[in-house]
Amino acid sequence: MYSVITPTTPAEFERYYDLRWRVLRKPFQRPRGSEQDEYDQVGIHRMIVDESGAAIAIGRLHFNSPDEGQIRFMASAPEHRGGGHGVAIVYELEKVARDEGATHVIINSRDNTLGFYIKCGYELVEEADTVKNPSAEHQLRKTLTEQNRITYRPDWCKELQDTWHEDIPISETMGIRIQQYTGRAFTTQAMLSRNINVHGTMFAGSIYSLATLTCWGLLHLQLRERQLHGAIVLADGAIHYHKPVTREPIAVAHVVDMIGDLSALTEGRNARVTLKTQIFDGDKPVAEFSGQFVVIANKKEA
Repeated sequence: MYSVITPTTPAEFERYYDLRWRVLRKPFQRPRGSEQDEYDQVGIHRMIVDESGAAIAIGRLHFNSPDEGQIRFMASAPEHRGGGHGVAIVYELEKVARDEGATHVIINSRDNTLGFYIKCGYELVEEADTVKNPSAEHQLRKTLTEQNRITYRPDWCKELQDTWHEDIPISETMGIRIQQYTGRAFTTQAMLSRNINVHGTMFAGSIYSLATLTCWGLLHLQLRERQLHGAIVLADGAIHYHKPVTREPIAVAHVVDMIGDLSALTEGRNARVTLKTQIFDGDKPVAEFSGQFVVIANKKEA
């Protein structure tokens, strides 16, 4: 179980700076203390911790001007990389920048993290000469707009939402929007006012549709991540309703809950996977959906 916190106590900051030094300074034989700078006193810090309080990932935001935020000192513990923690830190820091009225965020990146930030919607604006200086940093920039509020693969998510609204018109009628994608979790939201019944709660059928589309969307994005192709079809689905939905519903599906093997697609065979979605009314889970999906492989040309 992981949590995003703002370090405040001396013990939390000790773990925070230790991870920063171990990942960003120790490999370059830099001494303790070099991991801190003058902006730490005025910066906004975020840290992901596990159940024991150990630091898993960290990052800092400071402001160069009222319009410009800068993310620095991003680091993930090597044994926890690939779990989406870096995306979660970027999301939290971008959210602060938006709330404070910044119009854009900049990040300096070495070669090994450049691809990660581009996947998070940042554009390369100043390329460093890493041939002459391997430790030189590129500068990236992200203009903060409503369209790119999605942290990871925002361009893919926009294409997916446009596809839903064009090919599945009921998704637009229901007011379904992609809220967030982290590479590990996919979150959608629907408008209660467009799906309300005579009791003032959400139609059961609308909850089912939102849950199904959320699983479908996560599977679609995972196929793109793995450079696989195929048509996604729901083969069977079951949902359990615990409580009525009285507020704007949120649906969340996690990659870790996906059961099945997509590798059959590389051999021209169909793949079968099971995915799950939880529906939330505020912060309370009120329904759970499980769906079996078939990905129909593209037929190879004769």
